[in-house]
Amino acid sequence: MNKIKIALCQMNVVDNKEENIKKAIEMIKDAKKQNAILAILPEMFNCPYENEKFIEYEETLDDSKTLNEISKIAKEENIYVLAGSIPELVINDKEKEGSLSDSKNNKDSLYNTSVFFNNNGEIIGKHRKVHLFDIDVKDKISFKESDTLSPGNEITVIETPFATIGIGICYDIRFVELSRIMALKGAELLIFPGAFNMTTGPAHWQLLFRSRALDNQVFAIGVAPALDKNANYNSYGHSIAINPWGELIEELDYEEELKVIEIDLDEIKKVREEIPVLKNRRSDLYEINEK
Repeated sequence: MNKIKIALCQMNVVDNKEENIKKAIEMIKDAKKQNAILAILPEMFNCPYENEKFIEYEETLDDSKTLNEISKIAKEENIYVLAGSIPELVINDKEKEGSLSDSKNNKDSLYNTSVFFNNNGEIIGKHRKVHLFDIDVKDKISFKESDTLSPGNEITVIETPFATIGIGICYDIRFVELSRIMALKGAELLIFPGAFNMTTGPAHWQLLFRSRALDNQVFAIGVAPALDKNANYNSYGHSIAINPWGELIEELDYEEELKVIEIDLDEIKKVREEIPVLKNRRSDLYEINEK
């Protein structure tokens, strides 16, 4: 058996960075007490999900109060931490060269960035949200991340001693090619810190996670902020874990909650032997550029 325990940290995010960091640390400590090897925080766990707040709460990776505290607690508790995401400021951003935003090259940029820490508090990978959440559902919700954020341009797959992990952020899960490429690169877990809303959440959240798990015969995990009815943007919550057969392992409700789940990575091999989807792909007719 190849079992690991993972903590879904569905925290209530408030308009106070220090309080959010404090809550994240509390949940990470609790996760360790429950023998989790990995704790996962939500998308934008240190600030409210609003364009104006992204700017107010922005931090560079080199001088991030939020990430410094997460690094410290990961080392102290000897636990891996996927630090959901934060608004990452990149000053005089030269990384945009060749991207879709050439006209903005060499200017400061803001990204929705997830950072992965090992149990020594070291950064072993990061993912910048590739697909920006620009939507307009008539009479229900309109949001445009591109008003403040820039898109990342890399596919993120990280090797750990216990699993190979593909990372996306929220809206990234809707793009099937991204998950397929991560699976082809060896990802056994697809993890998407997210903050679906009260329109898209009930309609699509579970469906998308079950679909990506089933498509690629991997585990798919999403961790969201708890619902705050007084916030300008209302997160759906419902942090979730799906197995390679497409079955629901766990789904939380709206409230703040920490849930430790156990998964068995051997299920991936079993499912792929029973229904060899990846093996039976017709790469002579179609293929995906895995770069």
